[in-house]
Amino acid sequence: MSSREWILKRNCSIAPRQLAMVYAGLCSVSLTVAVLFTLRGAWYILGFAVLELAAVGLAFFQYGRHATDRERIVLSEDTLLIELVRAEQASPHRLDPHAARVDLPDGHRGLIVVEAAGVRVEVGRFLTSWRRREFARELAQAIRQAQRVGLELQNSN
Repeated sequence: MSSREWILKRNCSIAPRQLAMVYAGLCSVSLTVAVLFTLRGAWYILGFAVLELAAVGLAFFQYGRHATDRERIVLSEDTLLIELVRAEQASPHRLDPHAARVDLPDGHRGLIVVEAAGVRVEVGRFLTSWRRREFARELAQAIRQAQRVGLELQNSN
């Protein structure tokens, strides 16, 4: 059996580098206007502009940290690798595909649960509820197929 791989990620419309360029442009325009008003005597405008840009910068920073979040699932004959990446920190989980089971999400916002040998991993954060159910069925079917192949290999030995 060849390995199968799924990558589930956010649908981000702008990359972190592009976001930084937009922020730099926003800062230059806003600070230029604020400095012009400051030179005319309205010094408090500069304070509000700096406060506004700090708040927008914080929001952009938070967005940029999580723009590349993803879930990578690789199923091979002997390993089910689930790698969760959040804020550029990866947490890999290696499961035995022959003992793994997939539970469909509970309710509208529930996540897919993959469990094997007491290790429980939740996936599907970046999918709609409809697509999450569809993916859970696809993953369960692929795992069952891997389990059948494993049994056939054991019986042939």
